[in-house]
Amino acid sequence: MNEPAILDAPPEPAPADGGGETPAIEVRNLSRWFPGVQAVRDVSFTVPRGQVVGFVGANGAGKTTTMRILATLDHPTTGEARICGHNVVTHPAEVRRRIGWMPDHYGTYSHMTVLEYLDFFARALGFKGDERIERIAEVMEFTDLTGLADRLVNALSKGMGQRLCLGRSLLHDPEVLVLDEPAAGLDPKARVELKHLIRILAQEGKTVFISSHILSELGEMCDSLLFINQGRIIHHGSAESLRRGSAATSLVEVRLAHSNERLPEWASLSPHVTFRETTKEGGRIEIDSVDPEILATVLRRMVSDGLPVVDFHLQERKLEDAFIEILGELEAAGTPIVS
Repeated sequence: MNEPAILDAPPEPAPADGGGETPAIEVRNLSRWFPGVQAVRDVSFTVPRGQVVGFVGANGAGKTTTMRILATLDHPTTGEARICGHNVVTHPAEVRRRIGWMPDHYGTYSHMTVLEYLDFFARALGFKGDERIERIAEVMEFTDLTGLADRLVNALSKGMGQRLCLGRSLLHDPEVLVLDEPAAGLDPKARVELKHLIRILAQEGKTVFISSHILSELGEMCDSLLFINQGRIIHHGSAESLRRGSAATSLVEVRLAHSNERLPEWASLSPHVTFRETTKEGGRIEIDSVDPEILATVLRRMVSDGLPVVDFHLQERKLEDAFIEILGELEAAGTPIVS
């Protein structure tokens, strides 16, 4: 696939970052209008180098439009976006050298094998001779495609196809990966394999910007999450902060080795603790603090008072519940929400 005939403008001056490291992704007041629709509305965010950031939103929220702009496949109506300091509109060739783009759907070609597919794109990227052969081999080994070299591309399973698309995006060893719904439609085994590959890329220092509807999986592998709704960013923070929310108390589930009858009485006599409900093997208690030291003190007291504790863990909000809660707060504040 040859790049569109877009020539870069003269070299940009070095970004004024105050002496710090230039962000991997920087978006400022980005908007994109289509006829009758504003897909992206004054979006701003920054992704530091080496982070994995999840991009979350319903269908039509503006995720793919934003990601296509970052990948130099679309132009913003207003605002700007930069990859490693380079403007995606005025210096697209510089951006393409640094970015790996994995769309939600990729083109397949009849009668082309996995090896031929990767070889085609490696040639388009300028790899030649032994360097091309070595790079293709490295990518195929990383994505576990070596044994599928002679398999026809249009005969691959969904999971194999996603690994091939990821391999294509990695051929030129980009600094930043933009992955649009890479886990969509994958079976559980393929999702685990994809998540494992993304973790390895993160360990290698790649910046990964990934969209998904599967919030629980994003929470496991992302440093932070961006929520977008109706084309606007409505939250940017860690998964842990979302699970915690703004609560000042901790709900703890306690499992006992035998007889949970003592737990309500013990809770009624203990500072910081309120008994909430009985479960099959124990119960749920509420502790009037989120301080880890207070939680540890409560657990030590339970053990020293003779309660046979075999499990003691915080019950956190699901990320899906946190997303819905944020939308509810915006609606209550008078911000219109589109489902």
